[in-house]
Amino acid sequence: MSVTTDSIVEKRLLVTGAAGFIGANFCHHWLQQHPRATLIALDALTYAGNRHNLEGLEQHSGFRFVQGDINDALLVERVMTDHHLNVIVHFAAESHVDRSIHDPDAFIQTNILGTHNLLRVARAIWLDGPQGWIPHRFHHISTDEVYGTLGPQDPAFHEETPYAPNSPYAASKAGADHLVRAYQHTYGLSTTTSNCSNNYGPYHFPEKLIPLIIVNILHNKPLPIYGDGRQIRDWLYVEDHCRGIATILEQGQEGESYNIGGCNEWANIDIVRLIGEIMDELFAEDPRWLQAFPHSAAAQGRKSADLIQHVRDRPGHDRRYAIDATKITRELGFKPAVDFPTGIRQTIRWYLEHPQWWQKIMDGSYREWLDVQYGALKA
Repeated sequence: MSVTTDSIVEKRLLVTGAAGFIGANFCHHWLQQHPRATLIALDALTYAGNRHNLEGLEQHSGFRFVQGDINDALLVERVMTDHHLNVIVHFAAESHVDRSIHDPDAFIQTNILGTHNLLRVARAIWLDGPQGWIPHRFHHISTDEVYGTLGPQDPAFHEETPYAPNSPYAASKAGADHLVRAYQHTYGLSTTTSNCSNNYGPYHFPEKLIPLIIVNILHNKPLPIYGDGRQIRDWLYVEDHCRGIATILEQGQEGESYNIGGCNEWANIDIVRLIGEIMDELFAEDPRWLQAFPHSAAAQGRKSADLIQHVRDRPGHDRRYAIDATKITRELGFKPAVDFPTGIRQTIRWYLEHPQWWQKIMDGSYREWLDVQYGALKA
């Protein structure tokens, strides 16, 4: 049976990983577009401060937050049945490559076993429950990293690119993708999958490249760059990603995968330099930032680029990712709307204007992680 979710009269969503970076942005986006929708936000709140990512959503009558683990089958089943949910939007995942190198077990537990648990519960309720088959959709958010790495002249990843994951993180996401596909083909679960390029924007946890660089400039700390910094990524503004997911939920065909990319390749070192230039401009234009961040590079009379410090490259570091998003544009009419210069400037301003958010999550364990990851890699 080939269906779209427009066959579901009322979409009642369970969003896993809802307090994380992309999940929280999606919750805000969906409820802005569907203010009376039912949306149950499930998150284990692994990181301190993540609950604040969902602030303001309580005003929506159909919004509920549930703290819990996607591996807790009884909890997931109870939430699904109590609220009569018919759509799962599955963001929950361990997602940092560096952490997967140091602790792959957590990635297997969440990304593979957690995804399988959600699929089992969805099958039990939507296919094998007392009502028999009911209209539903399981949408799984994946990554371009499952495809491996690209050479400088290689064509971008498309939906038929063979999987070739190179890190424990990528391998765990590839395993989850295959499970979703298997539940579609074996049991008839109505699924879709999207593989996205690197996201950036508000609520991005400051261990990732862009927010890490912003926060370190504000603290006048070194800007760690792996190897020569010429690793290339395709960057997608998070709001565009949320629009892409919403488009798939509304129009996507059952059993299909869609690549969502920013059509925007940048080398890491060039991104760091661009962020530094914009930060220097903003501090020069508005003296209030000097007062708000007295320890910043600008307040100390330094150029942000002077903080760049190359560190030893991480093991198995993929050289280039790029997404061919022709399919979602051709079939569903989706294109990213935010160009990178605009998106990165908006992102920097968000971090300048919300220091209370990132300060809450930069606790002792976070600082210890940065010391372990980058302090030991100095060239």
